[in-house]
Amino acid sequence: MLTHAEYYQNKLITLLNYEIERRKENLITAHRAEGSCFATYKHDVGIIEGLRLALEISQQAEQDTDNR
Repeated sequence: MLTHAEYYQNKLITLLNYEIERRKENLITAHRAEGSCFATYKHDVGIIEGLRLALEISQQAEQDTDNR
């Protein structure tokens, strides 16, 4: 049985991964459909990078607590 903290961690990782994939797909389809401007592209890529960083930090925190 998962504790609340473990459930939260698993759910957070799942949602972050889902949002990364969703934004990547939107980025690809928007770029193909309308040839979006470079500033919008950079903004969207920055959001994806931020989500990936949040995922890495979350996984590092989990690893650090497991090693205690």
